[in-house]
Amino acid sequence: MPAYTRFDSDATDILSDRDIKRRWNQFHASIRLVQGNRFQQVVGRMLGEDTYRYKVARLTGRPLLQLVRKLRRQAPVASIERPTERPVYFPHNYRPPTGAKEGDVNAVSVPDDVEIHVVSESTAPATDTIDALNDVIVNSSATWLFVVDDSIPELDRVDAAIVLRSAADQGDDVVFADEAGPDPHAPLLKTPAAGPHTLLSYNCIGRPALLRISTLRSVGPFNADAGWAFEHDAYLRFVEHGAHFHHVAKVLVAGRPSISFEAAHVSNDSQSVVRAALVRRDWKGTVTSGPFGSSVDWRLEPPSPAPSIDIIIPTRDRIDLVRRCVEAIEQKTTYQNYDIIFLDNDSIETESLDYFDATTYRVVRCPGPFNYAAIVNRGIQHSSADFVVTLNNDTILVTPDWLEQMVGLASLPDVSIVGGCLLDQDGRHEHDSIVISPYPQHLRIDSNYPHHDQYTVAIRDVAAVTGAVQMVRRELWESLGGMDELLKVTMNDVDICLRSQEDGRNVVYTPNVQLFHHVSSSRGSLDPLEDRNRFIRRWDIFGSFRDPYFPESLLLLGETMYYRHR
Repeated sequence: MPAYTRFDSDATDILSDRDIKRRWNQFHASIRLVQGNRFQQVVGRMLGEDTYRYKVARLTGRPLLQLVRKLRRQAPVASIERPTERPVYFPHNYRPPTGAKEGDVNAVSVPDDVEIHVVSESTAPATDTIDALNDVIVNSSATWLFVVDDSIPELDRVDAAIVLRSAADQGDDVVFADEAGPDPHAPLLKTPAAGPHTLLSYNCIGRPALLRISTLRSVGPFNADAGWAFEHDAYLRFVEHGAHFHHVAKVLVAGRPSISFEAAHVSNDSQSVVRAALVRRDWKGTVTSGPFGSSVDWRLEPPSPAPSIDIIIPTRDRIDLVRRCVEAIEQKTTYQNYDIIFLDNDSIETESLDYFDATTYRVVRCPGPFNYAAIVNRGIQHSSADFVVTLNNDTILVTPDWLEQMVGLASLPDVSIVGGCLLDQDGRHEHDSIVISPYPQHLRIDSNYPHHDQYTVAIRDVAAVTGAVQMVRRELWESLGGMDELLKVTMNDVDICLRSQEDGRNVVYTPNVQLFHHVSSSRGSLDPLEDRNRFIRRWDIFGSFRDPYFPESLLLLGETMYYRHR
């Protein structure tokens, strides 16, 4: 995956304050236009968002709307029939494709360099299918192989092949699209990049897909031992050989049949191909079945001997939170080779000072105005551990083997930073990675992502994870220059995640490490606009930036996920 492009160097034009304000206005306007009340939507379109005319209309119109609502509540309610319950779609405004129009299939021209091979997953043995496909690889003169199930109508097969072939470039090895999927109300939307760690968790490429036949010959034919996970196995080997994947952001009906997602059909085979991939990469770990039939749960062993880990906890007073955080670490953590460093930002309470005087852990004094980036950088400068974990003082550990899981991932040569899952006081998901679509926001299952699927439960590659729980190799942190201290309060964790991927490494999120997080209970809701604007300038947010590890057909506006129609 190429590095993210920075826009704050001498070689690029820097956005002006006016440009930044215009982008903010457009972003907030887009949220209001889809989520505001009817008055806001209509008046916003008529008068222009964020104009004085709009603000005056809103101020004068709001009392009138409140009066109308009050009169409605007081009026007697007539007996009416309840409307038929509508299906719940995800994303919010998605509607399933109808497929290819009826007509003469002979009138549709299949590209000459595409070989369409029809399989039958419901009746034929996997070995027979694999043997037939390998014969095609050996003998075909076509450029592309297109595998499709016999349950797909022929017009839809041809339509998908044409769409993918028209998008294919010379350097592509796999061209794949979104799938209608087994649930007609929730398509399988895919990420622009084939995340190498996501692909271990589930077959995130799937069908429909064109596979370059010459690449298949190079990496080896379909593996008979892979069973019905033979495509998943091929994609894993493609990644290992540096193949180029090209995503087409369009839902096509020529995807996998429902049986492909059933545990009895594919679970054992999926686990087998992932185990084989770990062996090829010399990664030691375990592979078990995942929450969904075709997903797997893979976990890596920590290196031996166990690396040293320093847990960095910034705080200013709030020893009640610190005690609870540390007690959970001490009582639950099963990893042995760890230490804790407190970063004291001008604590003044007697209880705090007494606690720091009595603790056996190190205390690093970090005086001065609150600057989270500077405080964390100072703490890590006092560390000599192999790995460091930045941890908020208002977190409470849930997962005992959290350090084993995180250091197993962080030790991989292609991983820079590892993050985990945060839950609020009531156990609801608060952080399931950070997505940038179009602005950095916490992905939250059951909230702004109200849909359970393979993506949500996967160990996966992401753009960023929160600094509230973040593991990184100390030497890598130092080579990056630490967090940017000009981003004093916010966006410093997202920024270092993006910078950490400039050498081709990946940021990885694992849902298997969980902590409770009492949001903003330590320093309140600090959120300076200056930090956010600096971040927007640097990475061209709302402009050219695209999150490679979040489905490009999704748009997160406020608390709702929308389908990006094309």
